[in-house]
Amino acid sequence: MRDVREWTAPLVRFVGRHRDPVVVQTLRSATAATIAYVVALRLSPEPAPLTAPLTALLVVQVTLYATLTNGIRRVNAVVAGVLVAIAFSLLVGLTWWSLALLIVASLVVGRLVKVDEYVPEVAISAMLVLGVTTVGNTAWARVVETLIGAVVGFGCNLLLAPPVWVDEAGESIEGLARRLRRLMRRMGEEAAGRTPVDHATARLHEARRLDHDIVEVDAALRQAEDSLRLNPRVREGLLHRVVLRTGLDTLEICTVVLRVLARTFTDLAKQRDPEPLFAPPTGAAVEQLLSEIGDAVVSFAVLVTTDVSVSAESAESRLTAELHTAAATRDKLAQLLLEEVQRDAAQWQLLGAMLTEVNRMLDELDTEHRSRRLLEELDQCAGEQRTRLPWLIWLRERVGVPERLRRNRGTGADRSR
Repeated sequence: MRDVREWTAPLVRFVGRHRDPVVVQTLRSATAATIAYVVALRLSPEPAPLTAPLTALLVVQVTLYATLTNGIRRVNAVVAGVLVAIAFSLLVGLTWWSLALLIVASLVVGRLVKVDEYVPEVAISAMLVLGVTTVGNTAWARVVETLIGAVVGFGCNLLLAPPVWVDEAGESIEGLARRLRRLMRRMGEEAAGRTPVDHATARLHEARRLDHDIVEVDAALRQAEDSLRLNPRVREGLLHRVVLRTGLDTLEICTVVLRVLARTFTDLAKQRDPEPLFAPPTGAAVEQLLSEIGDAVVSFAVLVTTDVSVSAESAESRLTAELHTAAATRDKLAQLLLEEVQRDAAQWQLLGAMLTEVNRMLDELDTEHRSRRLLEELDQCAGEQRTRLPWLIWLRERVGVPERLRRNRGTGADRSR
């Protein structure tokens, strides 16, 4: 039995990686490009119709939403470039000055037809078509190949459906939360003893570097949001997007507040050097409070990334208990800080700022605050959708799916992968 497990371990690892973004994108792009080339060989008059696989390669993206939007823009870009080339071929030949005019005209047309990042493709298509002798045949062949590549790209997304990247976004959010907890615990441990200025400064730089982590998590979340759009396998896509986005916003606020708290510790260390930041009882309370808040941050991340109702309820109960414990420790710390200020009021501003920053993090993590934020975001998105897509609201009303039912199917809806 052990031999069987060892023999199948590579296969298990391969299957476990089948939804990795790089692996999925590579396999789907190669498949789409190959199929497009085979189809174009039969339909295009060109001996080597490479435009079709090139179009399929550029059209197929990781998400269905990105594929649709990129495919439409690319087809528009190629067709616009072909039309510009045909117009120039009827008026002038290929010279250095006509080429310059062709490029300028193509780029202007690309801006007018709003193909976004495919503006250079308009000029590329025009130059390729104008640079041959049989302009008519080449123009027709290029349009046919582009359409073949776009259709194959769309078909591959329907048959080889792109995965929903919610799990990857959730892992990124949880990873950010654990880095926040690790930094909080380190700051708490140092605050319990003597904290040299260079150590406090190092924690401040570490807190500032968390901004780069937020950028990476935001990119993963944007990919997850795109994968939920126009995906027939996903129910409550809007709710999932709002839950993840508001969760990341909360963690980003906590990161900013933690950076301010690290700056407060640094300023306090400069003023009290070589003495400890706090008296021993106060330092122990600071260490305990930061550790409890760090645990609450991780529980919050688990809550916003959990898609099963039972697990979500368990995570919310754990978060509520941890916040209650942290609030009690905060009150104890506030009393100790008041006693320190009464003995020596030299740093009362910094001590008060530290308590304010802790209160802000606890308030952001509060479950009632999160519920209010979710309702506000859902109402805002629903209002924008009614303004932008009134026909969709009309269709839903005709089908008979009431708004209340759609809004209250629960946060634990199945995110089928």
